[in-house]
Amino acid sequence: MNILIAPDKFKGSLDARQVAENIALGIRDVIPDAQIEIAPVADGGEGTAEVICNARAGERVTCRAHAPLGDVIEARYMWLGENASAVIEMSEAAGLRALKNGVREVVRANTFGVGEMLLDAAKRGAREIIVGLGGSMTNDGGFGMARALGFRFFAGEHEHELDGGPVDLVDLARIEPPVVAGMSPAKSSQMQPAGLPLQLKIIAAVDVRNPLLGHYGATRTFGPQKGATPDQIEMLERALTKLADTVTRDLGCDFRNNPGAGAAGGLGFGLMSFCSADLRPGFDVVAVAVGLEEKIKNADVVITGEGKLDAQTLEGKAPAGVARLARRSGKPVFAVVGRAEADRPPRDIFDGVYELGGNIPQARELLREQARELAKALKR
Repeated sequence: MNILIAPDKFKGSLDARQVAENIALGIRDVIPDAQIEIAPVADGGEGTAEVICNARAGERVTCRAHAPLGDVIEARYMWLGENASAVIEMSEAAGLRALKNGVREVVRANTFGVGEMLLDAAKRGAREIIVGLGGSMTNDGGFGMARALGFRFFAGEHEHELDGGPVDLVDLARIEPPVVAGMSPAKSSQMQPAGLPLQLKIIAAVDVRNPLLGHYGATRTFGPQKGATPDQIEMLERALTKLADTVTRDLGCDFRNNPGAGAAGGLGFGLMSFCSADLRPGFDVVAVAVGLEEKIKNADVVITGEGKLDAQTLEGKAPAGVARLARRSGKPVFAVVGRAEADRPPRDIFDGVYELGGNIPQARELLREQARELAKALKR
C-alpha cells in the first residue's frame, strides 16, 4: 500500500514535517510494510518557506532588515539555486517574531523590512520571489515595503514626506513612484520599483480572500487580533482608504476589492499595487512547488491534517486543497487533526477524520495513536 502523508503544521506545537513523521510512525506500527512518502504542505502562512525549501533542496540565507517598529534584525528567507528563486515569509520581518519583547503597536508597525528582503533577493539574482502572506503584525497596506523600494509618500500643502506607520496615511496627499533610469516618471510608474529588475516575477501566496477595506477587510477582520482598539481600527480604516484612493489616482491601478488584497494587513494590496505581484492561493503555490499532484497520483491513500478543522478549512487552507487534488485523482483522503468542529461541511470532504482530542503539547503521541487507528481501518 502506497500512502502519501501531506499535512500542514499544528500551529504552536509541531511543524508540518513533524506532523507527517509522527503520523508515519503510527501507520508503520500497524502496517509495517507500507510504502510511505512524506510531503509536508502549507497554505501561504507561516511555514510556507520551510516546506518549499525542504522539498526543493533550498538553502537558508539571511539579510539585515528593519522590524515593524524600526529595530534592525537578521531576517531569514529561502534561496532555491536551481532556478534562481527566493521564498520569503513576510512574518520574518513584519510578524510577531520580529517584535522586540512582543510589543504590539499596530498604528506604528510597518512593512519596511519586507521591502528590504525583496531587494536582497533581487540583488542575489532572483528571477522569481514567492512571498508568503501570513502571521503579520502590521496593517499598513504595504506602505513601508513601498518606501523601501523607492516610492515616496507626501502629505499636505507643504509636501511633508511620510516615513512612519500607517496612521500617517490619514494625511496622504501624493505618491511619487521611483524613477527608472532612462524613463519618464509617468512611464516608470508602470514598471518595477527601483532595485527590482523588470523581469523579476513576484508571486504573493495568500490563505485568505479578504478585500482591503470594509467589514471583511484587513483592518476590521484582523486588526483586533493585532491589538488594535476600536478607535485605532477606525483610524486605520481611514488610512488604508486614503492609501487606496491615492494609489488609484497616482499609479493608475485599483486592487482594493481583489480577493486577498486584505491579506497580511493589506500587504496583498501593496504587492499588487507597488510590485505588480500576482496574488495566488497559497496552497496552490506550494502544491506546484513540491509536485504534490504527481505524488497523489502515485499514492493509494492520502493523509492530510492541521491543528484545527473548521469552517476556515474550506477557505483556502491546505487540508482542503489536498482533499481537492485527491478527489480529482480518485484517491481516498483522510485527515488527522488536533480539533474538529462538529459542523459537517469540513468533515464531508474527507473519507474519515481522526481527532486528537487531547492537549496539543502531547501531540506527538496523540498523532501516532490516531494514525494507528486510521491504519487499522485501512487494513479492514
